[in-house]
Amino acid sequence: MKSSYKEKIARRLTLVTALLVMFVFGIIYLVVNFTVVETIDQELEIESNKHVGQIFLANGEIKFMHKDEWQEKEHQEIQLNPIFIEIVDLEGNSMDKSPNLGTNRLLFHPNWNSKEGAWTINIGGQEVRQKQMLLKHEGKPEGYMLLATSFEDARELLDNLRNILLILYPGILISLFLTMRYLAGKSIQPIQKIISKTNQITQSNLNERVPVLDQEDEIGQLTRSINELLNRLEQSMIREKQFTSDASHELRTPLSVMRGTLEVLIRKPRTSEEYVKKIQTALESIDRMSAMIDQLLALARVERSGESMKDEVEIMSFVEEVAVQIEKETGREVRFHTEESIPVFVQVSEKSLQMILNNLIQNAIKYSDGPIDLEIQVENGKPLIFVKDQGHGIGEESIKKIFDPFYRDPSALEKLIPGTGLGLAIVKKLAQESGIEISVSSELGSGSAFRLGF
Repeated sequence: MKSSYKEKIARRLTLVTALLVMFVFGIIYLVVNFTVVETIDQELEIESNKHVGQIFLANGEIKFMHKDEWQEKEHQEIQLNPIFIEIVDLEGNSMDKSPNLGTNRLLFHPNWNSKEGAWTINIGGQEVRQKQMLLKHEGKPEGYMLLATSFEDARELLDNLRNILLILYPGILISLFLTMRYLAGKSIQPIQKIISKTNQITQSNLNERVPVLDQEDEIGQLTRSINELLNRLEQSMIREKQFTSDASHELRTPLSVMRGTLEVLIRKPRTSEEYVKKIQTALESIDRMSAMIDQLLALARVERSGESMKDEVEIMSFVEEVAVQIEKETGREVRFHTEESIPVFVQVSEKSLQMILNNLIQNAIKYSDGPIDLEIQVENGKPLIFVKDQGHGIGEESIKKIFDPFYRDPSALEKLIPGTGLGLAIVKKLAQESGIEISVSSELGSGSAFRLGF
């Protein structure tokens, strides 16, 4: 069974917190343990320093500076933090011990000394903390004094602390998980609203948008990104519908002409001249449809190909060659000029640039009678190519639409200038894919200038 994102967030946060709490509890236990042991060891150190100056060995005999010290209550009984003392010789044989030890003995080890601190041992079923001191007489080692104190209360304290921490730990984890789960549910509520709203948006209501929350956090950014995606989808659908409608309309016109021409031919016998004329009309319609289909396929290939592979192109010689080639093919004057004295290199797809220039120049030839000018400039380190004609120009309203598929200037339609309205749409798409900025400036009666910026 798949768990929800809320459960995953709660589990992950609880796991991280569990590790942190475990670490903190471990630190608390170690600090308390160290503090308790250190306190007991300090008490042992104080006691040993007090007794080491009062008890000493001389020629194998125990000497007391204050015999009554041995009779203190803490050495007689085993309650109230008793102090256990035992005197042993260098071989560890017991020479004397405090009465509270009874029949028990402290642990002796010949290699231990006071510098190694104290250690925990069990005597008579009781846990004690023991320290071992070397006894000297006139600088000569005579034996050892073993001191110990009860560790029972400290052990009970540490065990209680451990048990409390072990009991608290699962309770804290359960509380944390429930709290995290609740907070995670609250945190993802905006996402659930986004999901609910996006599920309601279909192709029929692409104009609807996800409500944007008044916040600059990740949820707000996600909402804006989704709305921007919906904007792009809506515009794409609008363009697709318009494109389909325009393509159907443009193809329907030559088909209607062909059908009407053929219907006229079969109504009654015609002279050979009439047949030739009508067939030529039909062929012109076929040529128009073929040209339109070729342009549509070219536009579809551009949209499908994505970003083109870029080459390093020296545009001065490249543009000059294009001008010479088109001048030979069309017989129209195509002039190239530039004031730049050194080669100008750009990163661009050579095939795309070739198609862009061909379409722009062919367009200029179609809509003007004079020479076509190709000019290269460099402004602020930015290479520019201008394609200029001396035609009748483009109206202000048409400039905004000339790159739309199937759009044609009304003046061109009035003058019956042939065309499909796809050439500049292909140029625009190729320029976008190649990273070229394209713009146009024009005035009626003064010609047009298309500007390509790299």
